[in-house]
Amino acid sequence: MRIISGIHGGRRISPPANMPHTRPTTDIAREGLFNIIQNNLDIEELKTLDLFGGTGCISYELASRGCEDLTIVEKDSNMFEFIKKTSAMLNFENFKLVKSDVFKFIDSCNQQYDFIFAGPPYALTNIDELPLRIFEKNLLKPGGWFVLEHTPRNNYKKTAFYRSERNYGTTIFSIFIQENESASDE
Repeated sequence: MRIISGIHGGRRISPPANMPHTRPTTDIAREGLFNIIQNNLDIEELKTLDLFGGTGCISYELASRGCEDLTIVEKDSNMFEFIKKTSAMLNFENFKLVKSDVFKFIDSCNQQYDFIFAGPPYALTNIDELPLRIFEKNLLKPGGWFVLEHTPRNNYKKTAFYRSERNYGTTIFSIFIQENESASDE
């Protein structure tokens, strides 16, 4: 696994060998996703939330590109410690690492974010609840993005706030955007 761009661009990170519930987003898929993000959002200004943090690769990429407000939620103790150790090694002091079940975190969260990423285990049985819960709990600021990583067996094209998807073989990113309240004022 490597960080693609930014201050740590090209740096390789070696996740633990035994990660039964973790599947890092491939470099190709992550590079494609970040091309989209970089062309549409100002990464340095984002307040981000990384759900199912896993290896932390999405947040490392955000931090490497200048994001300074990152929250990562991971419940697996080994992966939590790996993210903690790796972020310290990379001198990312702006990580807020939360050890919690993602759905419990969403239910108790009282903050809003500009960008939320969820890369759940593909076997997660209640994955379809994620977009619904994100918007029910009003976790996105107006104009904010929610990106859900999933397999081709999931389809969110008829889900509220869905905008588009990007397909990288077995990895699909569905993009949802919170309506910008000021858009109707213009």
